Amino acid sequence: MSESRIVFVAGLSGSGKTTAMAALEDLGFYCVDNLPPMLIKQFLELCAQSTPPVERVALAIDTREPTFLEGVPNVIRELRADGTSPELVFLDCDNETLVNRYRETRRVHPLSPGGNVQDGIERERELLVDLARLADIVVDTSRLNVHQLRETVVRHVVGATRSTVVNVVSFGYRFGTPSSAELMFDVRFLPNPHFEPELRPLTGADAGVAEYVLKSERTGALLERLRDLLGFLLPLYDEEGKAYLTVGVGCTGGRHRSVAIANQLAQDLRSLGREVNVTHRDSAKPT
Repeated sequence: MSESRIVFVAGLSGSGKTTAMAALEDLGFYCVDNLPPMLIKQFLELCAQSTPPVERVALAIDTREPTFLEGVPNVIRELRADGTSPELVFLDCDNETLVNRYRETRRVHPLSPGGNVQDGIERERELLVDLARLADIVVDTSRLNVHQLRETVVRHVVGATRSTVVNVVSFGYRFGTPSSAELMFDVRFLPNPHFEPELRPLTGADAGVAEYVLKSERTGALLERLRDLLGFLLPLYDEEGKAYLTVGVGCTGGRHRSVAIANQLAQDLRSLGREVNVTHRDSAKPT
């Protein structure tokens, strides 16, 4: 998806625009909410002229300002006439489901701040008629949960769901556990290079330390089980539309064993086609 893409997201309040925009942001889109129509073309020109150009832009359109809303269909028509080819994703939902959502969240409908939610929904439908007619895809979110909605939007934009990106973080328990880690593995039972004088000043990123850690039978057994576990979990996270999974690998100081294991685990996952980011949080800290 390297080509330039402009996606408008519109629909009824409560239909899931926030979820749809979050899905696009995870795909690398620059997301803007409720930009006045008279500024849209200027904004897109600035994106194209920036260095490097901003090639993926998502614009959320809502009805908080009905005066602004009136000009959006004409802007989309003009962009299409100019060959820009913006896409419009329109989110619909049945009235009963929308009313229930507002009741559950106790939020006020933007077009009926002091009145009946049903009245606000009907008024909003009338305001959105022209936009709905221009839609490239209309998604009825009445029976979709947030994960299914994300998947639907992603499939429309890139043709398939995006696999969960794995962030592997090595750390030292001495400095506390990383708050971002959703899975955490303690590798302090592995042979410790800290007690080898020639290896102590090095880190798990150095070949000698990595070899020392990885040659252990315990290490081989651990990595085999970690590969099996992640091989089971990651496809399930893919199905749920989870954008990122953070895996923490910890040893005492975060300098030797955790670094070597994190690097090897990342290499194994990449060989399976996974996008993996590796961070060694504590490897540069004094032992």
